[in-house]
Amino acid sequence: MSVKVSCPGCGGPIIFKVGSAIVAVCEYCHSVVARGDRKVENLGKVADLVDTGAVLEVGLTGRYQGVSFELTGRAQLGHEAGGVWDEWYAAFADGRWGWLAKAQGKYYLTFRTTPPESTTIPPFTKLRLGQTLNVIAKGKSLLVAEKGEARAVSAEGQIPYRLEPGAAYSYADLSGPDQEFATLDYSDDPPLVFAGSEVTLTDLGVPKTRKLAEHQAREVQGLQLSCPQCGGALDLRAPDKTERVGCPNCGALLDYHQGQLKFLQALKVHKPLLPIGSVGKFENQPFTVIGYLKRCVVIERVNYFWEEYLLYHPREGFRWLVRSDDHWSFVTTISPGQVSCSDRRAFFQGQQFKLFQKNSATVAYVLGECYWKVAIGEEVQAADYIHPPLMLSREISSAGNSTEVNWSLGSYLPVAELEKAFGLKVLPRPGFSTVAPNQPFLYKGIYRSWLILGGVTLIVGVFFLARGSGRDVLRETYPVQPANTPDQAQAVFSKPFELRGGQNIEISAQANLENSWLDIEGDLLDEQTGVFQSFSLPLEYYTGTDSDGAWTEGSRNGSTHLSALPAGTYTLRLEFQSEKRPTPLQVTVRLAQGVARWPYLLLTLLAVSIIPLCVLIYHFCFERWRWQDSDYSPFHSG
Repeated sequence: MSVKVSCPGCGGPIIFKVGSAIVAVCEYCHSVVARGDRKVENLGKVADLVDTGAVLEVGLTGRYQGVSFELTGRAQLGHEAGGVWDEWYAAFADGRWGWLAKAQGKYYLTFRTTPPESTTIPPFTKLRLGQTLNVIAKGKSLLVAEKGEARAVSAEGQIPYRLEPGAAYSYADLSGPDQEFATLDYSDDPPLVFAGSEVTLTDLGVPKTRKLAEHQAREVQGLQLSCPQCGGALDLRAPDKTERVGCPNCGALLDYHQGQLKFLQALKVHKPLLPIGSVGKFENQPFTVIGYLKRCVVIERVNYFWEEYLLYHPREGFRWLVRSDDHWSFVTTISPGQVSCSDRRAFFQGQQFKLFQKNSATVAYVLGECYWKVAIGEEVQAADYIHPPLMLSREISSAGNSTEVNWSLGSYLPVAELEKAFGLKVLPRPGFSTVAPNQPFLYKGIYRSWLILGGVTLIVGVFFLARGSGRDVLRETYPVQPANTPDQAQAVFSKPFELRGGQNIEISAQANLENSWLDIEGDLLDEQTGVFQSFSLPLEYYTGTDSDGAWTEGSRNGSTHLSALPAGTYTLRLEFQSEKRPTPLQVTVRLAQGVARWPYLLLTLLAVSIIPLCVLIYHFCFERWRWQDSDYSPFHSG
């Protein structure tokens, strides 16, 4: 039931359309009026609403998860770091109130909720960033992403709580892995819990309003102003989101507020590699370079600089291009709740990232537009975790009692792809030995090929080795008569036999030696050409006993190998020579072709491994170059 009252400030009519509304803002004098059991109360006046480019408006209706709602009011809350954000209040048909907040282009819808009984919410002073709390009934733990102090700046319409102009309260924002979102309101004790998720205007069933059409037109057209320092023209491409502007004409750092520019600081003029206003195609959308930052870290009293280019698309929002040592990365922001991290590891979407560096990063220069009140000398605590070609970056910023953690995901961008995106011809290339933290090693694929080829080679080689000792061509036994003198030799000839071309040759011999030796000198004679191939095949075998027991030395068997010979008819000439002995020897000689040999298999494996081994050595050097500037290198302790 609607209730009509008179404003105690100006006497104007105020209608409480929603029975559960606590306060209403007089549209005539901006007094915040709270209703009581007997009379209304004037809580004070709020300032005029700040133009935040909001596309929503009081009175707008929609439907969320099958339940209709109406936006009955809005509050604008000030942040300690500067700037304001909008918080809309939706009265649902089922009696619930929804809190709809917008921050950095994203909408978050939450509802008052009761945390599980087992959850104890710590006091604000003991709450810390990165801490996880189980404040929703689903049992998921949400991560504390921001804690700070909000101040009521302005308001309109009907609001479901007692809003006092200028009053400040402490709060904490929590983030979950699946776009869950929650806020802890420390204006009460224990703190109030509001939980929900990130939503879109489509999720809310919001129709296209006049403000939405005007806002989209303004985003496309931008805004043109003049620099108060030099008078030069400034084209703002995201005026509803811009907080700071660096003049590209004179270098002045300017504050932007509701269409007005205020001079803050004079800076030197820099010319970025990608000029402000350049348009590049990413994610199949045209993004415009609207801002440029130069940051640095100090390591052992040496400044190390890198560049950050802010990209903007009216519907897709902001992206970043980061350049360091002529290496580039394309960067998007991600929800803090999607990342979990330990001292040396971070985890995102099932992937593990290694800590590369931790430092205090300082802003050294600003050009173009920025969506926060950036200042020269501004510091954040930064940490980078790598899983090439990806890099997770964490920034922790502080302002007064407020602290906030932001995460971003960078993907390595080859220079050639950047040139294609912007239609450029030649951009500087990184040096051969300068490796970016998230630069991928491009030749890892050779290891898989190496494994497959080496495995096939090994299997085939073992198969042929297991087949036996090749094809027998000749097997003959020769009696070697007793020698009268050590230099006495006996020569024999084999019967003719046929050799195939392209197959290796193995000649082996076995003799019934006993504490003696036998030298075999041979020739493999081609009967058609007379060309011969000589070989030697020494044998010796000794046995005995001593203080350590029985022993043997040498072998009664031996073999030698020859390379393939032309096909044809051959004869084997053998000459035997041994030490003086009283008894004859029986020597069996075998000639075989196509004999599989272990050395050939090892040489083949080595041949297929030469290039992969070279790549492996280069990969090792590549990783050393990657980690040479990191305090957390796996190549050294500490």
